[in-house]
Amino acid sequence: MLKLKPYKEILSYLGAMVVILVLLRWFEYRFIVLENQYEIYIGIIAVFFLFFGIWLSQKLISPKEKTIIVEKEIRISSSDFILNQTELARRNISKRELEVLRLMAQGMSNQEIAEQLFVSRNTVKTHSAKLFEKLDVKRRTQAVEKAKKLQLLPPTLA
Repeated sequence: MLKLKPYKEILSYLGAMVVILVLLRWFEYRFIVLENQYEIYIGIIAVFFLFFGIWLSQKLISPKEKTIIVEKEIRISSSDFILNQTELARRNISKRELEVLRLMAQGMSNQEIAEQLFVSRNTVKTHSAKLFEKLDVKRRTQAVEKAKKLQLLPPTLA
């Protein structure tokens, strides 16, 4: 038979803790639910309308039609290209700078252009900076686009 005498004190503390926890839960329930029932209901209704509003806005704002973008490449014969010598002379672009511009248009990096022309990378950077200044641009892509518009490069060069 199990002797409860040594555990009597522990069991009494355990019983007291259970009673205190039950009372605390009852007071918590009474305070939260019964005392604040209107606030809880208003909060539940507010959350419902929040999600309803989000759902409704998604339905109203979403596009009814899907837009499909089709890109088609248009080829222009480069044999018809004539270099604009007057613009070349007006902007004072040298033959070497024009070579650098053509290689830029092909998508080469400064290092690749330097290897292709047998010059240092710093020389290519200098030519690029002078080209940007003469074409009044700040980036390589702008330089290539402007050169195509001024007929310094063929329109299909890539």
